[in-house]
Amino acid sequence: MTIRFMEPLGQAWNRMKTALFRPFDIHKWFVVGFNAFLAGMMEASNGGGGARFGKEGHFDEFIHFPQTAWAWLVGHPLWAWLILFGTVVALVVAVVLTWVSSRGVFMFLDNVVRDKVEIAKPWREYQKEGNSLFVWRLVFGIITFVVFGTVMALFFVRGAALYDAGSSVASSIGLIIVFGLIVLTLVLVCGYIILFLRDFVAALMYRDRITVGRAWKLFLGVFGKYPFHFVGYGILIFLLLIAFVIAVALAGLVTCCIGWILLAIPYISTVVTLPVWYTYRAFSLEFLAQFGPEYDAFRREAQGAAPAQPAPATPAV
Repeated sequence: MTIRFMEPLGQAWNRMKTALFRPFDIHKWFVVGFNAFLAGMMEASNGGGGARFGKEGHFDEFIHFPQTAWAWLVGHPLWAWLILFGTVVALVVAVVLTWVSSRGVFMFLDNVVRDKVEIAKPWREYQKEGNSLFVWRLVFGIITFVVFGTVMALFFVRGAALYDAGSSVASSIGLIIVFGLIVLTLVLVCGYIILFLRDFVAALMYRDRITVGRAWKLFLGVFGKYPFHFVGYGILIFLLLIAFVIAVALAGLVTCCIGWILLAIPYISTVVTLPVWYTYRAFSLEFLAQFGPEYDAFRREAQGAAPAQPAPATPAV
């Protein structure tokens, strides 16, 4: 079996042009863009900045930050309660958005596969699949938070112990390097899990109307046979993301920052860049379809997604 990368990308591009530009329908852009917006609500990533440890005092403040923060909270109970309340509200909002986004994943999938302009129907129709995806994402998020929190706690506890014991600078640098490698590994693993869930597992859930557990089982079956192809897919998506960021930067410069203003508005930014998200969603489906007809959502739709109902028995004559 020959697995290609650029051919399914080209097919996805052609699907996007047919769906969004032949003919151009602004109403369709806003409806499909809304579903794409819902699907991608909880997938924004936050950037991080580096810290300076050029002076010993800076490193001392950094490595003892948990103790310092706890002492400050104990000394300011009002602020502690306000922070706790804000954290609880943020968690509730995140859970609600994850639930809505999980349903939106199938709404956008349905728009792309069936080339339909619908919101209410797929929202109702894929309730079971959306709830299954939501529970899985919620549990995975909790596990990820616990794992990263444990790694961070071990780093600060071990780092503070080494620093207080008067260990050498080399030991501190070695601890940071080891910690950085562990975090990088966890980020890559979690990133691929999220990528596979969004691009392939959800597609199998949509195609076969199954739960997320069964879809993972199907996907891991094909992943076990072609692991490097799926890893390569992730690398290609990363490179395409870099190209998209560069294109956005250039568009902002060419339009005298007007483009950046539009992209700063969440829903409007999705509508403006809808060709990108539509092509991306179709690309994942076209790529997965190469592994066999049982993975092809487009063929399933062409043949009729609903299983045939048995005909009523005819009395024997």
